[in-house]
Amino acid sequence: MPSKLKAVKTYLTQGEYDQVVASAAQAGVSVSTFIKRVCLAQEELRSTADQQAVLALLRANADLGRLGGLFKMALSEGTGKAEELRPILRGIEQSQKQVVRQIDKVAEKFSNRNRRGGK
Repeated sequence: MPSKLKAVKTYLTQGEYDQVVASAAQAGVSVSTFIKRVCLAQEELRSTADQQAVLALLRANADLGRLGGLFKMALSEGTGKAEELRPILRGIEQSQKQVVRQIDKVAEKFSNRNRRGGK
């Protein structure tokens, strides 16, 4: 049977409180859970922005797969003319650039977090 839970009381300015509430919302957890995890360093808190970046990378990767499949189909059928294949290649290149941009954003975020001493 778990031991009785204890409450911890602290005083914050309105600005500090607002920051804690906003950080908890960004991490997608309650204020209580946020404070507990941060104070006890129980686990890395992933923000909704991190989750959105990962989803963007997954979407871009799916686009690359789709475009690559279309390109392979055109090549295997031998019916594709160069002017028909160029837009497919441009689409693949644009998707690759999108993936690289998103990877850079995520890498920068984690780099900044590590410099601040976070996880």
